[in-house]
Amino acid sequence: MFGQHFYHKQIRNAVIAFGTIFNNINIKRTDSSGNPLQTIRVPLSYAPKEKFIARLDQQADLQGTDSKVALTLPRMSFDITSYAYDATRKLNKNQRISVAKNESGDTTKLNTQYMPVPYDIGFDLNVYTATSDDGLQIIEQILPFFQPDYTVTMIMDRDFMDTKRDIPFVLESVDYEDSYTGALTDRRRIIYTLKFTAKIYLYGPITSSAIIRNAEADMYTNTSDANPSRSQRVTVTPNPTSADKDDTYTYTTTLEFFNDGLNYDEKTGQDK
Repeated sequence: MFGQHFYHKQIRNAVIAFGTIFNNINIKRTDSSGNPLQTIRVPLSYAPKEKFIARLDQQADLQGTDSKVALTLPRMSFDITSYAYDATRKLNKNQRISVAKNESGDTTKLNTQYMPVPYDIGFDLNVYTATSDDGLQIIEQILPFFQPDYTVTMIMDRDFMDTKRDIPFVLESVDYEDSYTGALTDRRRIIYTLKFTAKIYLYGPITSSAIIRNAEADMYTNTSDANPSRSQRVTVTPNPTSADKDDTYTYTTTLEFFNDGLNYDEKTGQDK
């Protein structure tokens, strides 16, 4: 079972897809009359919540020299929090997927792998703001798209299998934290934590074998003899010969009759 290296980047692609969903969120600052003053794109990074909280706690004084290197708000971060097997989405483990394709594009090889294993990956999306309005702008740009899930179509392995699968990202809950109870000198921070579950599939190793496009069968009439010779050969080929298993095709059957006393030699591939 183990010892064969394979890496289909399923978890990595799920992380990239999750981050891509939230990498283009903006907030607008306005004056007292509602006129727009500034549009800010909210930075997004992959990092745990604790890292940002520690960084914010270390820069409480924004009036001194720390203000030049302060962690500006708003910003967002996300990270993986859990992995869990999902038995409700289990597929027939003995069923296989076959695709006539390999890394070089040669369709004379058949790539095969067993059905994938369903896993739920937990993600936390953390939103950090200094004002309530900034946080509400960000949250209202996210929540309407999750009812409660947002589905992304992902290509599982473009080089070998080219399998597409819809991956739902389900919004489980939204938590809110406001540090307004601190001292007057403390920097206020508002944190929204959105918990998601990505329902992905993990694929196993791929095996490659040649595609059978020509089948031959020899028939004998004198099987009671010590050395019988074939009298008829049936050859079956697909039409067209380049057809894949999902294409529309027929079969061409060719009959040949012999009385030369020869037989097919499996080692040489010739009649002897």
